[in-house]
Amino acid sequence: MFGKKKEIPIYVFTGFLESGKTQFIAETMKEGQFKDGNKTLYIICEEGVEEIPADVLEENQFETALIEDEEDVTYDAFVKLDLDHDPDRVMIEYNGTWDTDKLMEAFPEHWLLAEGICTIDATTYQEYLANMKQMMTRQFTYADLVIFNRCDLEQDLPMFKRTVRALNRRAQVVFEMKDGTINNNVKEELPYDINADIISVEDDDFGIWYIDVFDNLDTYRGKTVRFKGIVYKPKKSNDDQLFVPGRFAMTCCAEDIQFVGFPCKWKDAKLLKDKTAVYVTAKIDGTDTPQGSRPVLYAEAVEITDPPEEEVVYFQ
Repeated sequence: MFGKKKEIPIYVFTGFLESGKTQFIAETMKEGQFKDGNKTLYIICEEGVEEIPADVLEENQFETALIEDEEDVTYDAFVKLDLDHDPDRVMIEYNGTWDTDKLMEAFPEHWLLAEGICTIDATTYQEYLANMKQMMTRQFTYADLVIFNRCDLEQDLPMFKRTVRALNRRAQVVFEMKDGTINNNVKEELPYDINADIISVEDDDFGIWYIDVFDNLDTYRGKTVRFKGIVYKPKKSNDDQLFVPGRFAMTCCAEDIQFVGFPCKWKDAKLLKDKTAVYVTAKIDGTDTPQGSRPVLYAEAVEITDPPEEEVVYFQ
């Protein structure tokens, strides 16, 4: 009988042509991270301006394969590459115009996604986001690390981060400036006073508040907030003191509108009806989960009110 196939870690690089994928891989090679004696299968799905020299690939035990057409991204194709090369790991430099869902569905069972890395040219991000939003945002759907390069302080870097985190909350966002330095001081310009006795969140600012609480929970712990939300009663919950006040938000496009909000404990939550608009005044805290600390609210007052003027909130 054949034994169980060894598990192979997969590293997927996404981003549009000339966004810096190949350069990032080349710089990682220079740091010596692939000189561990393991063989890497390097699958290239688009040929960019920059190429890694053949001698550098050989020195790092890289074997290359080219996939020129999206229709060739298939389970059978990857199984054949696995048999032909017998790699210890696989690195895929994916075409930015191709469907990442199709890629993930094509992996053989023993190919396991270890890390997704997305590179984005900051000089074109807003234009792509405005004109090709769905194609742009799917670049970082599976990313654990999103690198904006060619950044400058004139760009709306907090908004860049917010749009990524709205769609993919596990992603770490890094900003590389035009001079090659890393900027770790990108802070959100909050439209409300975070030091007020009661943080008052306007309807249009719900998206900014929602993402900032997720990213900076420790800053918000113990603070009181007041905002307008729509009631959602979790159907699988047996806790009659739990509800979720939130808003419908567009994370990518009209087809991706989803309800976002934080679980909220309130003694009279059982009296609330789904889809009711409420003003919530609540203390912010957190609860531990396998994925880390997550925000939770403890309501001090809940008042029925009129629905927000705009049904959908945005993260831009």
